[in-house]
Amino acid sequence: MLTVVAMSGGVDSSAAAALLTGELGADSVCGIALRLYSTSEEAERSGRSCCAPADLYDARRAAAALGIRFYVYDAQDRFRSEVIEDFVASYARGETPNPCVRCNDEVKFEWLLDRAQRLGAAALATGHYARIEQAPDGRYRLLRARDTAKDQSYFLHGLTQRELRFVRFPLGDLTKAQARGIAREHGLGNADKPESMETCFVAGRTVGDFLEGHGIPKARGEIVDVEGRVLGEHDGVHRFTVGQRKGLGVSHRLPLYVAGLDALRQRVVVGTREEAARSTFRARAARWVSQPLESGSTCEVQIRHRGKPLRAAVEPLPGGDVGVRLQEPALGIAPGQSAVFYRGDEVLGGGRIAAAS
Repeated sequence: MLTVVAMSGGVDSSAAAALLTGELGADSVCGIALRLYSTSEEAERSGRSCCAPADLYDARRAAAALGIRFYVYDAQDRFRSEVIEDFVASYARGETPNPCVRCNDEVKFEWLLDRAQRLGAAALATGHYARIEQAPDGRYRLLRARDTAKDQSYFLHGLTQRELRFVRFPLGDLTKAQARGIAREHGLGNADKPESMETCFVAGRTVGDFLEGHGIPKARGEIVDVEGRVLGEHDGVHRFTVGQRKGLGVSHRLPLYVAGLDALRQRVVVGTREEAARSTFRARAARWVSQPLESGSTCEVQIRHRGKPLRAAVEPLPGGDVGVRLQEPALGIAPGQSAVFYRGDEVLGGGRIAAAS
């Protein structure tokens, strides 16, 4: 049976393809790459982009070295509407979106699964660092990678049972160094390719410059404390994120953090650590790997990819939202980011952070 490998041109997806080719044979594996966007020359030169046009060449070259079939599909329209436009609109609302989560949910897995199944494939594999296990009751469990330093399960919390029964993560038990070693053993030219930056389509620019080039104008506004006292000015709330400490442009006897963003009034609210920390928030439109959590359930919640898991109690709300109460207040609960629920290594689900208090 055929296994399709999503190949981005990076070392991880190429190593995944190499592992499967060795296990199944070249005739049973094919690579698919997605053309997602056209990037700037500066991003190309930086070598810090992923899924960029030049990466398609690296993916094709890796597939040729492995002797597997290789196809490129154009998904630029879908990527633009589902990821880039959402990214810009979220910042305009004073949010801090996570485009990698959005891309996985709305482009890579949904779109690629459909294409793989049309090819008659039995599975879709990617180079993500995460694990899938089947429980005794037949349920599929999404787990953190063995290598916690590379774990990407946070970005995959939108996967449901329908996708998990079809998806494979060959690198889930490996380290990055082991993946590079596999690529070298197979003579792949991207074995030592640098890590890609997270916001791929912004590569070579600051987020603020990218947003201003995509319709969000600079807008002078006030930086105020939690009491409303004006401390300074700024050029646009889209250049700030909740929890930010550096680059605020104001001085104070105590360290200040962004406590909130008011895009309507172009206000950046700052406060001390205690003033900026929050203990409750709402996660919008939660998606669950298996079953939704019951009222009063406890778990760990992660509010950033590299964030520390925080103990919390959850409460299902009307419309599929989830209320979250942390055991201890935390900084950086930024609207637009993903809140991902865990029990130990197992991913339970997640949603997009709304208002925090």
